[in-house]
Amino acid sequence: MKYQSQKVAYWYILAALALFGIQVAGGLLAGWVYVSPNFLSELLPFNVIRMIHTNALIVWLLLGFFAAAYFLVPEEAEREIWSPKLAYLQLVILLVGTLGAVGSYLVGIHGGREFLEQPLWVKFGILVAALIFLLNVSMTVLSGKRTAITNVLLMGLWLLSLLWVFAFINPDNLSLDKMYWWFVVHLWVEATWELVMAAILAFLLLKLTGVDREVVEKWLYVIVATALFSGILGTGHHFYWIGLPGYWQWVGSIFSTFEVIPFFLMMSFAFVMVWKGRKTHPNKAALLWSLGSSTVAFFGAGVWGFLHTLHGVNFYSHGTQITAAHGHLAFYGAYVALNLAVFSYAMPMLRQREPYNQVLNMASFWLMTGGMAFMTFVLTFAGTIQTHMQRVVGDYYMDVQDSLSVFYLMRFGAGAAVVIGALLFIYSMLVVRRKEVITPGPANPVPGE
Repeated sequence: MKYQSQKVAYWYILAALALFGIQVAGGLLAGWVYVSPNFLSELLPFNVIRMIHTNALIVWLLLGFFAAAYFLVPEEAEREIWSPKLAYLQLVILLVGTLGAVGSYLVGIHGGREFLEQPLWVKFGILVAALIFLLNVSMTVLSGKRTAITNVLLMGLWLLSLLWVFAFINPDNLSLDKMYWWFVVHLWVEATWELVMAAILAFLLLKLTGVDREVVEKWLYVIVATALFSGILGTGHHFYWIGLPGYWQWVGSIFSTFEVIPFFLMMSFAFVMVWKGRKTHPNKAALLWSLGSSTVAFFGAGVWGFLHTLHGVNFYSHGTQITAAHGHLAFYGAYVALNLAVFSYAMPMLRQREPYNQVLNMASFWLMTGGMAFMTFVLTFAGTIQTHMQRVVGDYYMDVQDSLSVFYLMRFGAGAAVVIGALLFIYSMLVVRRKEVITPGPANPVPGE
């Protein structure tokens, strides 16, 4: 660790890991409700469990992005963070907002819009925290050295913060409401977050492989161009059935097809950089997570997204378990695994306690990735059956759900593997293996005496 202010990232990582644990626990609980629908139905209804699960996911991923920025920007800009105090204030605002949102959900107060259920005061708090962050990081970059990595990272973070404004727009017209809603949800995860992902992945591969910066930057700009080209108009694949003009069926289908390209480029980029790398970095766990992130993102966001993005297919498959299969694998690969890669790289330096137990860390990777892959296959089969029975044959929804119970039981088992892997990762980060220190004495004489 070169700069003292990078320690800010440590507290963001701790907060992110705490919410990560809550998020996967909530997901496991929601998975069991699919198996036993009346479980906790009066004490903790399914809609509240789901809100906590999805909101915790979004917030801890954002905390991870902020941690990555506060760790890598000083190294890229070659100067300390402009104001560490503002960074800590931002963290406090985000944590208070998170606790306030969860408390509101538990007593039945929420906005009712999926992913954007936060009470209005929490939304304003998130906006204030985002503005503090943008000021802090932008001033750090502008007063220091500027690189392609910081340029792309700032572009992604500025855009995702500006798009948050649409979370406040809630028109009475349902079609307009869903359109503005997708401006946040889609343009976050399938456009601006991709820029953040590309920048962080570039930084990690630069440090882990020793490849020339010029090579990394060329790949980075190509990935960014394809992500924005495909992602912005690719929003149209959400406009098929919400009352917008019919031309969106063609626009959405065509540009959504191109959305596979940036994820394929990121996967190729990661493996080519490792192949061209001139050094063997001791942090194997961070490299494994980096390669795993780009690979799983390609399959989850790219391949599984393409499976049901064409309007002729989506007419039958939208809103089924195929959507859940795509969403879980895409989020895990593109953003969860990426954040865990950053944490694996940064934490040993932030804690100054190397070496840490990489075996446990890498075991957690295979547990989580294997569990998520199995969950994706299970939900894909369930969604295919659901599509045929419900949308083609015309069976009643609840009758179809009863027939899918065996798939939901397998999904719960896969989720349990993911939770065990997550807890193992958190343990490997926080309970670091210490070096054995031998004190010279009569029982342990100094060699040579």
